[in-house]
Amino acid sequence: MRRRVIIVTAVHAPSAAFLPDAYKSLCEQELPEGWEWHWLIQEDGHTDRVAPHVPDDPRVTFRQGRPGGPGVARTIALAHADGPYVKILDADDQLAPGALARDLAALEEHPDVGWATSRVLDLLPDGSTAGFPGDPEHGPLERGTVLASWAAHDYRAPVHPATLFVRRDLLVALGGWMALPASEDTGLLLALDAVSRGWFSSEVGLLYRKWEGQATGQSAHVDAGERAARMAVVETRARALAGFAWRFPPGSE
Repeated sequence: MRRRVIIVTAVHAPSAAFLPDAYKSLCEQELPEGWEWHWLIQEDGHTDRVAPHVPDDPRVTFRQGRPGGPGVARTIALAHADGPYVKILDADDQLAPGALARDLAALEEHPDVGWATSRVLDLLPDGSTAGFPGDPEHGPLERGTVLASWAAHDYRAPVHPATLFVRRDLLVALGGWMALPASEDTGLLLALDAVSRGWFSSEVGLLYRKWEGQATGQSAHVDAGERAARMAVVETRARALAGFAWRFPPGSE
């Protein structure tokens, strides 16, 4: 398999205008000699409003598909992920300098670590940034750490799923993203936490854009009934995986 980091981005028309900013942040990344990145942009639907914002770059592949939400778009993009690592980059976010190299180094240097995350700053509409307290210590995250914290803090994970960097084989083994209307990335994060050690980088890895059109800002996202159902499925899956004692890497305790 080629020494590639696959960047996976789900996009829909309202967020397409942010793709050039995401691309700029990706072009500013530096990888070790012999490594390259390939950006898979998957539109959640078929419109004529996304393609004009897709960069003209041979390292960028754009596809469309029937709408099903960001989890479906990301998962279908995995069919074309021809590298050992997958990095998530939402269409409206930006990578911080050095993020890809740090993520890659963590997993290359620690073969018993299946995934990595990093510190996040909110990118506010006026261009300023804001952090928040509560990040874990820099370094490895033992299995079950994320689930325990998430369950104890009103379903708020201690690390951000939008920063996820993961081994492709492990991602595919878990089925990609959950088939949920939202929180599909949290569901994946907790599943990974249930079966594998993770890594947290205390250096900023992502600028998470806050804007009025983002999906997590819509009223449906905080509907109490749906939220409770999403969280129940996410938690039950993670605990079931932990209980089955399937581990990455195989044979680990």
